[in-house]
Amino acid sequence: MSLEIVVIGGGAAGFFGAIATAETNPRNRVTLLEAGKEPLAKVRISGGGRCNVTHHCFDVASLVTYYPRGGKALRGAFTRFQPKDTIEWFKSRGVKLKTEADGRMFPVTDNSETIVNCLDEAASSAGVHLMVNSPVASVGREGDKFLVELKRGHRIGADRILIATGSSPLGYRVARELGHSIESPVPSLFTFQIKDPRLKDLLGISVENVRVRLAGTKLEQTGPLLITHWGMSGPAILKLSAWGARVLHDNRYQMSLLVNWLADANPESSREMLLKTKTDYPKRKINAYCPFDLPKRLWQSFVSYVGVKEETPWAELSKNTLNRLIAELHQGEYKIQGKGVFKEEFVTCGGVNLKEVDFKTMESKICPGLYFAGEVLDIDGVTGGFNFQSAWTTGYLAGRSMAI
Repeated sequence: MSLEIVVIGGGAAGFFGAIATAETNPRNRVTLLEAGKEPLAKVRISGGGRCNVTHHCFDVASLVTYYPRGGKALRGAFTRFQPKDTIEWFKSRGVKLKTEADGRMFPVTDNSETIVNCLDEAASSAGVHLMVNSPVASVGREGDKFLVELKRGHRIGADRILIATGSSPLGYRVARELGHSIESPVPSLFTFQIKDPRLKDLLGISVENVRVRLAGTKLEQTGPLLITHWGMSGPAILKLSAWGARVLHDNRYQMSLLVNWLADANPESSREMLLKTKTDYPKRKINAYCPFDLPKRLWQSFVSYVGVKEETPWAELSKNTLNRLIAELHQGEYKIQGKGVFKEEFVTCGGVNLKEVDFKTMESKICPGLYFAGEVLDIDGVTGGFNFQSAWTTGYLAGRSMAI
């Protein structure tokens, strides 16, 4: 028996799902619909055009901790298809991946077109019928079949449908019309807009290990932080924005950020270090000698902010100034005044309610024959290849399940 299968969305999850279903059962007719003129747009621009395919984390228990939403649901899914399988999938098609120091994995060519071409060729050789410039107007149910209507008037009947529309409103609308509930989509993975005199003229300065926390919450992250012309960025900020996506949205991106610039130390050890410096280098200027592993200009900004004059020697460091300096180093408070974007890559928190989907098959528990994969689901990962991995995993499982 052959089936008519329609995949809506020509991104990573859609392509992977279409390839998996066509390869699992070549008798099926698989149609992949892409609204734009070119599929795999996000794959092309990801990782600065290099494509961060996945992450070198093969332990499922660790892997799920990189997902602010969806980790629990993905745990079983990752036992069936995880980064190790992704690497093997591409390797078997002639594409080798390499691992960078932070665990991110890229094609050895450092070119996203390598991944795009691989997916294109795999889909073509599996017999997937790709239709570009084919935006979907509606999806309806007719008995035990589906009817997909394109905006240009063309109609396609289907036995099974995979929705892999990313964060496009179409996917949420179709899912809702077919009985699903949607967790309201809000941005995730973004930078913070902060205007603060302490950051003025510090563009491009980075600190390797900083602890950041949203005031009034338990949400905190550690990692590198980068000062930008609009505020703060870097892995620590991006991870915090992902875990705090909902609370930041609910507060209209107006919250206080607490920054511990010395995440490896504590206030008492810093106090000892400052007092020792005062004893050992009494004649040296405070703003010219920093006893911590911090960029010189950042240290000078803090020293100036707490009222230390340029000529003041360490011998004249008062107890009050010492306390202010420790507070600044370990619990500096900065006002978030809005969100920026993270390069060209944006991720959405929210989507189809995960309790309404069977993660063994990615089939809807509400509407038989309807499947979901990728970011249309309420799943999002932090930066580092995790969002692509959830797309490959859910696309693969959906594709295999739809085929039979």
